Amino acid sequence: MSKAPLMAVEAAIEELLRLAEQAPFDAIETLPLAQGLGRVLARSLSAQIDSPPWDNSAMDGYALRLADWSGGALPVSRRVLAGQAPGVLEAGTCIRIFTGAPIPQGADCVVLQEDCEVAADGRVLPRSPLRAGMNIRLRGEEIRQGAPLFAAGKRLGPAELGVLAAQGYASVPLVHRPRVALFTSGDELVEAGAPLAPGQIYNANRTLLAAALQRLGCEVLDLGNVADDPEQLRALLDALPPVELILSSGGVSVGDADFISALLKAEGQVRLWKLAIKPGKPFTFAHFKGTPFIGLPGNPGSALVTFALLARPYLLRRMGVPHTAPLHLPVRAGFDWPRAGNRQEYLRVSLVEGEARLYANQSSGVLLSAACTDGLLEVLPGLAFQRGTLLNFIPLTALF
Repeated sequence: MSKAPLMAVEAAIEELLRLAEQAPFDAIETLPLAQGLGRVLARSLSAQIDSPPWDNSAMDGYALRLADWSGGALPVSRRVLAGQAPGVLEAGTCIRIFTGAPIPQGADCVVLQEDCEVAADGRVLPRSPLRAGMNIRLRGEEIRQGAPLFAAGKRLGPAELGVLAAQGYASVPLVHRPRVALFTSGDELVEAGAPLAPGQIYNANRTLLAAALQRLGCEVLDLGNVADDPEQLRALLDALPPVELILSSGGVSVGDADFISALLKAEGQVRLWKLAIKPGKPFTFAHFKGTPFIGLPGNPGSALVTFALLARPYLLRRMGVPHTAPLHLPVRAGFDWPRAGNRQEYLRVSLVEGEARLYANQSSGVLLSAACTDGLLEVLPGLAFQRGTLLNFIPLTALF
């Protein structure tokens, strides 16, 4: 009997996004702006004020009325600092003004202080050509009151929070933090700090995945590690409180101790299993008693890649983020790749002098490769290439 073909990566992502759109996170919470970093806007927001709210000086210098200047020096009638009322420009004078200060009524030009000569009597002589509007930032030139700022589904970074603060938003409506139950599976896993017995390794994936979920703004319900025992696994899942997603690593392949796959096939609804991706072929998406379940491979390199490329866009789409694809950049390979594979491969590479340099150990069990490189180089199935070939590069900063 021939084996079923592996699902292509793009087809799997498309299916995951479709499933995500069927189960959006609808709950909204309004929180202080400072708590919005990395969170997703639940409603579109518009500008509450003009920005800038008034004409202001772009530089330190002297504000004057162009019609008053005939080429000679002007007396300084007063000075205006940022945060002060601008007042009115007295005819035939100039005003000492500083960056961000409101433009006095009647002034239509700001001369940079370094382009002026100050005489002994304090009068100011401009030494550069002048024009109306020079070095003045106009009211509303950045954005007008009522104009759209950010649409629902926008993830808030430092720049977005700064814009909202400048618009006077003290709080923001956010998609509620999805609650994700996380556990790992494997008799060989022990937690950091405990002694290692023969055959055991420290559990890297729980720390890796908990951090990745938190970076996405999820609330993590850490269930620890479950032994390779189907009854323990069943008891763990049966006792699970309400969550929006179950995420596991390990136990989803076809080995004798891979009980998660067997349980999901027996009592769940498996939608995706075995993808044409390397590393990470055993990726699984299912429902267990109605709750979405993502099973990642147990090898740390595989867990990282499949979370980044598959679980991450699924979660973001459920949060309402419309554009979930990571940044792809064309980069030239700095190595030959003579062996074409039958799966879509993601090689861990560093960028050196504009080229992608291959990390020596590409094993799915190696996590250091992700910590010591810049991103993933995408190699399509059936592709062999030589040094200099342009390929898609995905920065790890775009994924985490």
